[in-house]
Amino acid sequence: MKKKSSLMLMLLICVLVFTACASNNNNAPSNSPSNGNNGQTQTPDKQVKLTIGLPGSYEVTSKDIIDRFIETHPHIKVEIQEAPWGDFTSKIATQIAGNTMPDVWFQENATILGYGKRGVAEDLAPYIEKDLNASDYIEGLFSAKTPEGQVWGIPHGINPVGLAYNKAAFEAANVDLPTDDWTFADLIEASKKLTIKEGSDTKQFGFIGSYSITNGWFPWIKQAGGSALDESKTKSMINDAKSIEGLKQLRQGIEEGYFTNNDYVKANGGELEVFASGKGAMYFMQYSLQVDMNANFPDADWDTVKMPKAVDGNRYVPMVANSWLVSSRASDDAKGAAWEFLKFYLSDEAQNIVAASGSTLPVKQSAYESIVSSQTKPLNKKAFTEGIAEGGTTLDENASWAEWRILVQQEVNEAIVNQNKTVEEATADAHKKVQEVLDANQ
Repeated sequence: MKKKSSLMLMLLICVLVFTACASNNNNAPSNSPSNGNNGQTQTPDKQVKLTIGLPGSYEVTSKDIIDRFIETHPHIKVEIQEAPWGDFTSKIATQIAGNTMPDVWFQENATILGYGKRGVAEDLAPYIEKDLNASDYIEGLFSAKTPEGQVWGIPHGINPVGLAYNKAAFEAANVDLPTDDWTFADLIEASKKLTIKEGSDTKQFGFIGSYSITNGWFPWIKQAGGSALDESKTKSMINDAKSIEGLKQLRQGIEEGYFTNNDYVKANGGELEVFASGKGAMYFMQYSLQVDMNANFPDADWDTVKMPKAVDGNRYVPMVANSWLVSSRASDDAKGAAWEFLKFYLSDEAQNIVAASGSTLPVKQSAYESIVSSQTKPLNKKAFTEGIAEGGTTLDENASWAEWRILVQQEVNEAIVNQNKTVEEATADAHKKVQEVLDANQ
């Protein structure tokens, strides 16, 4: 009996050893030569569906970028939702309410900040920290970053402001061309010298007195040391003495006739027409407008320098961003695919395509070389690329920006355009209204 038990035990051990060896062979590493393919076996990526929203369609976003992403990421099945900008932004509100929005799309940066507060946008800060080297990008990469550290989006593109000047207008007035060392005080004094009158009529204005936020009232309050909101973006600063001083300088230039007024600009075809024709010698121009200038006024002789320095010696360059966001309600697989798309959008290849468009600045520094070497006007594109690196600033955007910005604009119009109120009256009224909005959104 003992011999029979011993024999059975030995047979059992042999079976176990054979099974273990077979199991080890079946679980050989994927790079094992026994798997063939020169020891290299690629595990297929999981098939994922990704919906990308494109407001403005391919007029705003390069189709080359989308096509290359699809080509290089065959495991991601891409569905495009596109529509004219206004139609898209109207539809997206309904989609969010019904939880049917795309996995990734872009809108104005301030809108993205609002989505973040409402829980619609995924916080991209951990994604960026894990996969990107922030030093490869300009500071504008974090345009959608909150004071608390969340990053609700990454830029589709950046649109900064520079000081554009018409060379023929300067020659006509025998005034030296502007430089990067100029201050706002230099701009004001030059505007006076550049203004040419014929009797009671003004033949040439020194500066185009814009009153909108980006190239109008915001840079004027910033250069004087003021701001619309405090650093926490929870307190209105529009009635601060320095903000008031900046707005008074803008109004004074219009009142005294060395800045254009709104009626003159309207009667003469708009700001670009006035600038291109030399009727306005200088202009705070957004980067994207170079495309319109070159298309519609190819013979205009003009260039740019950096925004003038402020009273504190620093430079403040207003920049507008549209930003991509990832839906926080997307599936984990779709979020991963969306981030793959955003990483591709931030790659050298895609950012060089963005740079070539001329309609917006990329955020990756490696793409700037092709911009500054471009021979299209303005030749001095460093006014924008170096300007934004030196002093790029958003428009005090927060989650309620779209609401309070309109309230400020209404009061600015009353003080600067219609001149029905003093600057002090307008800023006092704006401050009260803005603070009410900020408090309601805490």
